[in-house]
Amino acid sequence: MTNHSTERELPYINHRRGLVTLSPLMIFFLIYVVSSLLAGDFYKMPVAIAFIAASGWAFAVCKPKRFSQRVERFSIGAAHSNIMMMIWIFILAGAFAKGAEHIGAVKAMVDLTLNTLPANMLLPGVFLASCLISLSIGTSVGTIAALMPVAAGLAASSGCNAGMMAGAVVGGAFFGDNLSFISDTTIAATRTQGCAMKDKFRANTRIVLPAALSILILYAVLGMQYESTLPQQQTNYALVLPYLIVLVCAICGMNVMKVLFLGIAATGLAAMCMPAVTLLDWAGAMGSGITGMGELIIVTLLAAGMLELIRYNGGLSYIISHLSRKIRGRRTAELSIGLMAALANLCTANNTVAIVSVGNIARRIAKKYGVVPARSASLLDTSSCIIQAGIPYGAQLLAAASLAGLSAIDIIPHLYYPFAMAICAMLAIFVGLKTQENR
Repeated sequence: MTNHSTERELPYINHRRGLVTLSPLMIFFLIYVVSSLLAGDFYKMPVAIAFIAASGWAFAVCKPKRFSQRVERFSIGAAHSNIMMMIWIFILAGAFAKGAEHIGAVKAMVDLTLNTLPANMLLPGVFLASCLISLSIGTSVGTIAALMPVAAGLAASSGCNAGMMAGAVVGGAFFGDNLSFISDTTIAATRTQGCAMKDKFRANTRIVLPAALSILILYAVLGMQYESTLPQQQTNYALVLPYLIVLVCAICGMNVMKVLFLGIAATGLAAMCMPAVTLLDWAGAMGSGITGMGELIIVTLLAAGMLELIRYNGGLSYIISHLSRKIRGRRTAELSIGLMAALANLCTANNTVAIVSVGNIARRIAKKYGVVPARSASLLDTSSCIIQAGIPYGAQLLAAASLAGLSAIDIIPHLYYPFAMAICAMLAIFVGLKTQENR
């Protein structure tokens, strides 16, 4: 999140103060994790409050000497062009997601994918449906909320293990969360690493596509004996068009903001053609989508400002110098990037916040050891999604368990795709899978 001009402004790089400089990050994780453990709920403590407390500590221990200069430095970090671009994309993505949901596009996408499934391929079909839906709508929680009730009914009608069916939905939801052009994790990973979304998508598919295909085959073998008796639903094909437009334009390399504007326009045209939906209601839904991004935007600003104070005081240089003692080349650098994202995600239970928290550090490590931006972005996103999929206190598993009438522990043993994704990510690092430099 820093450019060359700001990197020259580093008067405070005394590594002996390294632990003091990094203490705001430690304070954040300590407040969030300890309070969550004491409350028995990782969503009792708002992430924004933990960042405010950590930022207050950063003001207390970091330089410059004058408080007004610290505020200015904090604001420089929060207002960096990469951060502001990320926020504009969050706003547009929120508007598109809620606008499309309001006109019934999510339901239409679910109906379309389920109606095309062969009756004797129920389990792999549900996994594939979850992959396609999440890739289209860009949210794992949204995919689980839309598909899990249907999947629970399919499990009951076919005799399939409910935990296995729920695991197929959750696994597929993270496939799209990891790859979608409108996913907040993709936005955060690409903006913090400074690469194009299409380049990150190509690098990511090299890692996760083998995992997805192998699990699809596994589900086909495991699910051959299951067949649903639920009736098919009629699909409104016109409502699927906004998602198809976004998907095709993004893959073709169009600027993501242009893609989202086109998607919003497509949902507006669809709304005008539907007598039951008024443009005012559609606009209201988009407004709720934008305000729903409020906490994520605030957290992004607070994290960026705090990390700028840490960077300015030599904290990132301290981390990189100490990590360098263990890093022996590109492979161990990539492993360090993945582990940082995974550990941050364990502490925050939010993969986007985890990426924002360590993205700047990962970018510096990647630059030093020759890891191209698309590669570091894909490793950040993949590692955070792997952890988020498997933590029982994460929003995705909590939602899945609630909608399926199970406990998170019933689902975790059946999360085959996240397990396969972890294996493929490790193989990609140690085998040395290459990706092209983003140009």
